[in-house]
Amino acid sequence: MNQPYFIIHDENDTVGVAVKEIKAGETLEGWVMSSDTTVSITAKNDIKIGHKIAMKDIEEGMSIIKYNRPIGKVSAPIKKGEHVHTHNLKTARW
Repeated sequence: MNQPYFIIHDENDTVGVAVKEIKAGETLEGWVMSSDTTVSITAKNDIKIGHKIAMKDIEEGMSIIKYNRPIGKVSAPIKKGEHVHTHNLKTARW
């Protein structure tokens, strides 16, 4: 595999983290650290480096899982491949 476009820390995570700029419509490969496997997904939005991409559809009110831990609640429905950030995620810290 070439350098991945996103990294998923744990196989139970619902988001990956972009390590390259992602453009809407691109089909990308990502690396799952915990299992040393790769996954493929088509991006629905442009996503900046360091921002999250949804690995599955996630309903409003559900938790976002990163590092196999909940990091916040979904504030608007998210589709697989969409950008996950402050417009659709409320952090667990505040």
